[in-house]
Amino acid sequence: MALINFKIPMILIFLSFTCQAVVGYHSPSKRLPCDVKACSDPTKCLMSADLITCKCRMGLYDALCDKDAKITVVCTSEFITLSVAEGYFQYYKTPIQTLQFTNKSCPTAVKRELVNDEYFYVARIPKYQYPACGGKPLEKNVTHIIYSLSLLSEPQILRNIVRDPIIQIEYKCIYPYHRMVSLPFPVVPYVSEAQLRVDDLDATIQMTLYTDDTYTQVYTTAPTIELLDMVYVQVKVTDPEDFFNLRLNDCWATQTTEPNITDANLSHMLLDEGCVTGDDDTVKFLPLNQTVDQQSAQINGRSGTVRYSFQMFRFTTVPHNLYLHCSLVICEDDQDHREDCVPKCPAKATITKREVSTPGLNQGLLSYGPIKIVMPKPAESSSLMKMVALPVAGIWAVGLVVVLLVAVAKAGNRRLQRSQENH
Repeated sequence: MALINFKIPMILIFLSFTCQAVVGYHSPSKRLPCDVKACSDPTKCLMSADLITCKCRMGLYDALCDKDAKITVVCTSEFITLSVAEGYFQYYKTPIQTLQFTNKSCPTAVKRELVNDEYFYVARIPKYQYPACGGKPLEKNVTHIIYSLSLLSEPQILRNIVRDPIIQIEYKCIYPYHRMVSLPFPVVPYVSEAQLRVDDLDATIQMTLYTDDTYTQVYTTAPTIELLDMVYVQVKVTDPEDFFNLRLNDCWATQTTEPNITDANLSHMLLDEGCVTGDDDTVKFLPLNQTVDQQSAQINGRSGTVRYSFQMFRFTTVPHNLYLHCSLVICEDDQDHREDCVPKCPAKATITKREVSTPGLNQGLLSYGPIKIVMPKPAESSSLMKMVALPVAGIWAVGLVVVLLVAVAKAGNRRLQRSQENH
């Protein structure tokens, strides 16, 4: 039985905040028959050490190694796609029905698609189906996370023999951990960060505060927020991106750095069991896309980012500082776990007693602060003083006029008396 195994390196860079390096590869483990006499061009085929057999260069096929398999691997934030020219499989007598992934129960099937007047066999896997399709354990280094898949053909059995070779194509997608953004003056956000370990992969989660509901400008130092202003919070899985979903369980505020404070007068609940509480009607979840109207219960747990807002308040005792805490869970973004990550919120959530979840394998706690609270400027008092000051000034002016009139009247009377005495 012959085994064909290919290795093709490819790099695709997408014009977005994330540069995605894509590698598709295959390497022959057994030599395929090709015309030794025609193997004079080393760019097309390679001779064996014994000069008896030859093999085509990667991505080429046919007896003269002059046909291109046009193997392409494309990686996006949602899909991993492999496409190969149909003629390649026809040459090796491999029907499309025999192509499968390592895990035969993979719900994704290889399809025949027409691209620029040429047919290709296309295997397009959503990233959440990666484990179900036999994806290899994720590889990770300091900067990247690597997905590895194999597409292979089932042996075609004729009675009790197999004559045609087995086709196997292995390919990889390499996603960077961090997005590189070039700015004249780098903005370093003021964030809190935690790491959770899921299986063999570390996930980094960050909590950040933004200045408004556009979520474009972060606080670069400890925030100072005026009482009654809105507070815009974002919690996000930053490493690796687009792999896990995030659910906020409980979020609350305290007057001190201690999240599990027992004094109810020094804590205030914002989110309870993944839902907006009934005690604070200023709290609401915010959609990631402002053009989409999403219900609150549909946002938490459906992606790697959760946003919510509330109106700034203070505790009755000093100092007027605030600390935010959130217990959270990260879930694998696949069919088996996706809905389990979304909290079941009633029409109107009510809060009874807060019990912070004990962090488990996929659970963690994030704390942020301090947030300094400032009282609003006494604009109403200033206006009142102006309103009061104006009548007082008027009274003084009227009094001065009255005094002058009285003095003039008295002077007139004296002149009149003198005039009458002289006569």
